[in-house]
Amino acid sequence: MSVRDLSPEAVQAALATPGVTLVDVREPPEFAAERIAGAVNFPLSRFDPAALPPGRLILHCGVGKRSAMAMAQCDAAGRADVAHLAGGLLAWKAEGLPTER
Repeated sequence: MSVRDLSPEAVQAALATPGVTLVDVREPPEFAAERIAGAVNFPLSRFDPAALPPGRLILHCGVGKRSAMAMAQCDAAGRADVAHLAGGLLAWKAEGLPTER
């Protein structure tokens, strides 16, 4: 796991830090069905790194594939303040962490 691939526990701890935004890159129906509290939805299908809020970002999706793709787009756009939840929502739930429906 790289420094930019965060565990569910590391993401949970980071979310308690001011200036950290959790960005869910799944599609709106997926986001509406279940999400991590406080996450904002920026679907990968129309993802634009320039439209993301300032500050440190943590991206996530269902299993980590789409968030890794979004992180690559952020890298290409010069956003170095981006990490992602390794394993996505599946890993989050496997650790027993809460979601909203």
